[in-house]
Amino acid sequence: MTNGTDVIDLASHDPDGRDRLIEALEPLGIDYELFACDPALADTAAFCAAYGFAPEDSANTILVVGKSDPPRYAACVVLAPNRLDVNRAVRERLGTRKASFAPADATRAITGMEIGGVTVFGLPRDLPIWVDARVLTRKRVVVGGGSRSWKVLLDPDALASMPGVEVVEGLALDPPPAT
Repeated sequence: MTNGTDVIDLASHDPDGRDRLIEALEPLGIDYELFACDPALADTAAFCAAYGFAPEDSANTILVVGKSDPPRYAACVVLAPNRLDVNRAVRERLGTRKASFAPADATRAITGMEIGGVTVFGLPRDLPIWVDARVLTRKRVVVGGGSRSWKVLLDPDALASMPGVEVVEGLALDPPPAT
């Protein structure tokens, strides 16, 4: 009880974030499948190895920040093997001189999610969401589920159909050649 108002601890009512995820997904009217995962295996390489997903079918949601006053943020979705082109594509789209990956505390504050579980579902409405065009070339992708306990499997066209999403050619670079 605070100032005569009941305060609800959402984490105690939805400790793994499943309810929040479903609440964000349902209004979109898209087909999806929820996939529970061990939070210790939520990072992409560990997840793919443990659960048998190809990295090429895994897409990461990354919060980026353009260094300006005030800072400008965007969420970027790229296939796991690719590298987000922060120094050119992201910086230019943000219209700033410098851009970088947002720090963990900023990611948590803006998205309400931990790194390793960030998803495009349930982000603030005014946050730009950019999806690298290569994501749409996959038959099906696995994306973060808003917590380290959940992933979402879906047709990538569902991402492109979401309000506020912009598909961007060249948002990510090819992975470096294997040595």
